[in-house]
Amino acid sequence: MDWYPLWNSLRIAAISTGIIFFAGIFAAYYIAKLPRLIKGVLDVVLTLPLVLPPTVVGYLLLRVLGPKRVIGAWVLETFGVKLVMTWWSAIFATTVVIFPLMYRTVRGAFEAFDETLAYSGQTLGLSNAYIFWRIRMPCCRQGVLAGTVLAFARALGEYGATSMIAGYTPGRTATISTTVYQLWQTNNDALAYKWVAVNIVISAIVLLTVNMLERRSLLRGASRARRAKA
Repeated sequence: MDWYPLWNSLRIAAISTGIIFFAGIFAAYYIAKLPRLIKGVLDVVLTLPLVLPPTVVGYLLLRVLGPKRVIGAWVLETFGVKLVMTWWSAIFATTVVIFPLMYRTVRGAFEAFDETLAYSGQTLGLSNAYIFWRIRMPCCRQGVLAGTVLAFARALGEYGATSMIAGYTPGRTATISTTVYQLWQTNNDALAYKWVAVNIVISAIVLLTVNMLERRSLLRGASRARRAKA
């Protein structure tokens, strides 16, 4: 087996997850403070890629990043770099697709946060940065970690948008998902089954990780409830 698709999928998923980790936290934190109307509009816009077909997301990205489109043409003319049909082109697709997962999960964690803790910190003269990183984030870390793991798993298995913006070139842009499809197209079922098994193993590990995080969160919640009663 040529392990390039696995390596390529892992680096694309890792880079995309790193981007949306900070972007998702930033958006979830600041959008929650906006007026209800503006928050509702932004929430719809940011969550839209979650419900749109991945091929539609890929098509829209091509309309923006293609070599004959506004942004793509400017980057190509200025820097001599094509934004499509390269391995890192898939980062654009996976980032857009997985962002809503991170955003909504983190937003739910922030909404469940007890704001009285933040108000108490402010009365003690603590800075907003200190309250965010030392009080809010530790309390919400289970939701943040769960969103990160789910986003990584989704990025690892993304196909529709990735295939449209990065294509399939063995040794250059191939990912696990696009490789499985190409192997099916060429009736190479033996190798396709191997890649399917690799994907299943990785997905199972991700789901087990999420379940462990959720269980840990429930145990901590039960422990806090017992201490409160005591």
